[in-house]
Amino acid sequence: MAKYSRIEVYQEMKETGVVPVFYHANIEVCKAVLKACYKGGIRVFEFVNRGDFAHELFAELNKYALAELPGMIMGAGSIVEEGTTALYIQNGANFIVSPLLNETMAKVCNRRKVMWSPGCGTISEINKAQELGCEVVKVFPASEVGGPSFVKAVKAPMPWTDIMPTGGVTCEKENLKKWFAAGVTCVGMGSNLFPKEIMENKDWPALEVKVQELIKTIKSLR
Repeated sequence: MAKYSRIEVYQEMKETGVVPVFYHANIEVCKAVLKACYKGGIRVFEFVNRGDFAHELFAELNKYALAELPGMIMGAGSIVEEGTTALYIQNGANFIVSPLLNETMAKVCNRRKVMWSPGCGTISEINKAQELGCEVVKVFPASEVGGPSFVKAVKAPMPWTDIMPTGGVTCEKENLKKWFAAGVTCVGMGSNLFPKEIMENKDWPALEVKVQELIKTIKSLR
């Protein structure tokens, strides 16, 4: 069962400003990455449903977070249907992220008061997501649907909209400046936050520093 309410998840997403998007088949690597992100200042983490037995990895990682990383909010991403949604909720997911808009997933999450963030690429999809109870809309793939200008265009007639762009967001200040100036609530970040050299060398102190610098940059832009 989720430890954090959807409002608590929303507040932490907004406060932190970035949600890491990560998957690895090795649980020890997952734990090391999660700990480095935690020590760097991140409190919301999206584990991607990718690869065989991903839900089992998530369950173990979530137990580790609950025992060793107080305040770290674990969620699951890349989920596209209700069956897998329910499976991750049963394993304690505090939020569910999807690359698409699926109404049946919203119903599963809403029944358990778990935050749901669907991927949207049009203003009509965003409106539908909000109608279904979505707090933070994932714009995906963000760079392909119009980038920061799309976010700005959505916020003009719908200023209450909370947006998390994922896909095309980098750690560079100029890139982040465009997104936050457009009005995003937070950003989702995958491979750009976990560069190949850090992962291959298992240089977790370097990852911690990278996260610290990212958090500092985001705070300076708000």
